[in-house]
Amino acid sequence: MRWDHLAEDRADHPTGGTGALFAADAVTTRTFDTPEFRGITFHEVRARSIVNRVPGASRMPFEWTVNPYRGCTHACVYCFARKTHSYLDLDTGIGFDSQIVVKVNAPELVRREIASPRWHGAHVAMGTNVDCYQRAEGRYRLMPGILSALRDHANPFSILTKGTLILRDLELLRQSAEVTEVGVSVSVGFVDPELWRTVEPGTPSPERRLDVVRKLSEAGIGCGVLMAPVVPYLGDSPEQLRATVRAIAAAGATSVTPLVLHLRPGAREWFTQWLGHHHPHLVRRYERLYADGAYAPTWYQRRITRYVHELAAEYGIGPADRGTPRPPLDDSEPTQLTLL
Repeated sequence: MRWDHLAEDRADHPTGGTGALFAADAVTTRTFDTPEFRGITFHEVRARSIVNRVPGASRMPFEWTVNPYRGCTHACVYCFARKTHSYLDLDTGIGFDSQIVVKVNAPELVRREIASPRWHGAHVAMGTNVDCYQRAEGRYRLMPGILSALRDHANPFSILTKGTLILRDLELLRQSAEVTEVGVSVSVGFVDPELWRTVEPGTPSPERRLDVVRKLSEAGIGCGVLMAPVVPYLGDSPEQLRATVRAIAAAGATSVTPLVLHLRPGAREWFTQWLGHHHPHLVRRYERLYADGAYAPTWYQRRITRYVHELAAEYGIGPADRGTPRPPLDDSEPTQLTLL
């Protein structure tokens, strides 16, 4: 595993400086013999920075992100962030699902960096690479400290998650919303139970995620849904799309924005392997649909978007009124698409 080579120019960082993101002598590797963490290895690191600038080419509606983890036990077979594990010489398949990097000093770094005179209170997006409310968060509890720092500085932020653990921090979200702009989105691409069990095996069920939307809404925190991914040939039939939008509306979502599956390097190979095992008859169809790159053809994306928006209007909800996600222009650095 490599650590010291992970360096970046920090000239435009709120605290400045240049250097490796992690120090090799500051890594502790742990395993826990409990059912929820069996087979998972945690690499605890003391990061040198945590507030990161989004590459300009990504066209995301935010400029700064905080990602306290690398790797994700959600094990979504399509996750675009898999490629980031190759930077550490880790496997982008099973390794991404089971070798989790934990930035144990993330809360103190957030507090220090947003207190810097160079920082001007820009919006911070979380859940932009891997889920900050994955199972590891139940043990490491990094998010309460991060949210407290953002609240104390009245710094606007947003969270995108598939994790139900966000409800643990409901009071912090309420307090933050009293002093700054807070946005929360939950990712629910489909409600088909069989598709969920094979494509997103480590995540809470779609029903449990929609319950998060419901409880946040009841608590006065508006919650949108990123309907992602819409999986071609497996989750894109009119009946499946209608069932998903109907469930999203019933949960009280403030908005719904569909996003068709995209397969960037790292994720493409792992997803194709999964597809060949579970749905071999679809491999050639996927090769044709994604022949031009990571994204499905524009005509297909527009068809899905139009139909979902029609359904949303029928059920009394609409697309997000700002920050609609767009695909990045290049593959230089993965940036999770988000509504906020």
